[in-house]
Amino acid sequence: MTTPADPRCLVLRLAGPVQSWGGASMFNRRDTQPEPTKSGLVGLLAAAQGRRRTDPIEDLLELTFGVRTDQPGTLLRDYHTVSDYRGRPLPSAAVSAKGIQKPTSPAKHTHVTERYYLQDAVFVAALSAPDDVLRPLAAALRAPAFPLALGRRSCPPTQPLLLAPTGDTAPPLWDGDVATVLAAVPWQAGPAQKERLAATRPRPRTIDLPVTVDDPDGDDIRRDVPTTFDPRNRGFTSRRVRQRWARLPPPWPVEDTDADPAAGHDPFALLGW
Repeated sequence: MTTPADPRCLVLRLAGPVQSWGGASMFNRRDTQPEPTKSGLVGLLAAAQGRRRTDPIEDLLELTFGVRTDQPGTLLRDYHTVSDYRGRPLPSAAVSAKGIQKPTSPAKHTHVTERYYLQDAVFVAALSAPDDVLRPLAAALRAPAFPLALGRRSCPPTQPLLLAPTGDTAPPLWDGDVATVLAAVPWQAGPAQKERLAATRPRPRTIDLPVTVDDPDGDDIRRDVPTTFDPRNRGFTSRRVRQRWARLPPPWPVEDTDADPAAGHDPFALLGW
């Protein structure tokens, strides 16, 4: 992972009705992580550039990533069933000598799975790399070769996907490293979320948002770095990350009656103690 001398970032707004960022879950239960994974973001960039699943992705893994949670959304559970429209038994995991999947025995005609999604969530992702890497990515995201998705194919993103600095033209690059840029991008929560917070009394003087950034010296480890997207040889490795807060100005005029955020963590605050 390299950091340019004068770093700049590409900023993505990741929002849609639903999104799902899979982790280690497999088989009948497919969970979602509470924020976008590096695997999911690399897959989105690869799809925009028209890469096939067997194409190399090592250059995309060199990008420095950061994600800010602007609106966490809520968890949605999808009760999902699978069956063959011809009424045939579903195939099993076992294969014949010719490499053909065997039918389930005893015959199983319906497969039940649970799939989890984040609904009404909004994230801001910053990608740092040299300009000659970011410019082609920006062009690809504006005219993607393949449909883009927020973790799963059934989760298309809403617009705008690319966020540009005020008054900026092509390419939409932000000055600064990932942490600096994520502290500068305006709050991207939806109108209902902003109105709900504006109606609280006292209103907050700042908007504090959680941020996760790539950091070789970070305290936390995420196992979400893909080695390849080849379905016959998929694999993942880990990365170190650091978690912090981005403090943004609120989208309303600050008044004397507004309150500063609490100093430090109070585990009993939600209980009203």
